[in-house]
Amino acid sequence: MAAEALEAFIGIGANLGDARANAIDAIARLRRVPGIVVTAVSGLYRTAPVDSSGDDYINAVARIDTTLAPHALLEALFAIEREHGRERPYRNAPRTLDLDLLLYGADIIDTPTLAVPHPRMTQRAFVLAPLLEIAPDVAVPGLGAAASFAPDVAGQRIERLD
Repeated sequence: MAAEALEAFIGIGANLGDARANAIDAIARLRRVPGIVVTAVSGLYRTAPVDSSGDDYINAVARIDTTLAPHALLEALFAIEREHGRERPYRNAPRTLDLDLLLYGADIIDTPTLAVPHPRMTQRAFVLAPLLEIAPDVAVPGLGAAASFAPDVAGQRIERLD
């Protein structure tokens, strides 16, 4: 019997190399992962680094249906990052590609390797703007409507690209 698909959201970001191409390629790679069906992708956004340095980031959010368990999904995201040469020399270092598991159904997960909902997602315009573009009514488990956090990040610089 096949596992039932669960809706999840993936944050996508890059600020090294051709960040725009890296973000677009990450979406293409997500579409090829067994157990993942990409159901929506936000537009691309340019944002200033938050708690980081380097060039501006290109960010997006993908909505997926997945039959992968949370840690298996996380491993698939790490594999895509590694394919893009992702290195982790220090916390919040500039990156060729960053894929974050933002939401996994209505689950709240807190393990040494995975925290869902993503712990800082409600504090980041680069997550909330693209997330609300494709899922305006989405709730953050344990916290409420994602849209209720948008006013708190209104001062963060973000620009939708087209």
